[in-house]
Amino acid sequence: MSHLRDATVGDIPSLTDLWHAGWHEAHADHVPPALLQQRTQDSFRVRLGRMISSIRVAVDATGGIAGFCAIRTADQGELDQLFVSPEARGGGTAAALLADGEHRLRVSGCATPTLKCLPENTRAARFYARQGWLSRGVSEVKVETIDGPFPLRCIVFQKSL
Repeated sequence: MSHLRDATVGDIPSLTDLWHAGWHEAHADHVPPALLQQRTQDSFRVRLGRMISSIRVAVDATGGIAGFCAIRTADQGELDQLFVSPEARGGGTAAALLADGEHRLRVSGCATPTLKCLPENTRAARFYARQGWLSRGVSEVKVETIDGPFPLRCIVFQKSL
């Protein structure tokens, strides 16, 4: 099991690699080409730089980053990103990061945060449901890119904290 800590600017290269690989593994076959084109290593690096203060990382026994969770506390709150390396999957890292993200949202006053998940990402959708997140159905939402919001159909989950 990994231990959790706040992300630092020095983590950005490792986080970029993890996020880029994980995003493409889970989403590349299911999103429009226009969004896929925008999901470059550089786009993830830039976005990580903007949100580094909202990220917690899971660190494995070797000191490497095993996963991360980013939150947004505006409005009702959002569990913005949750990615775990293939090597750390199935060992409780995702559940620990999710619980930590929920705690951070709760102490920030976010009582009913949301998260977005592609309908085709069934592994993630099942995980969120097992963790008590309720599907509010599929909606067109705006996902962030370095060029601005991009419309995408996602399952919107919500949880009362």
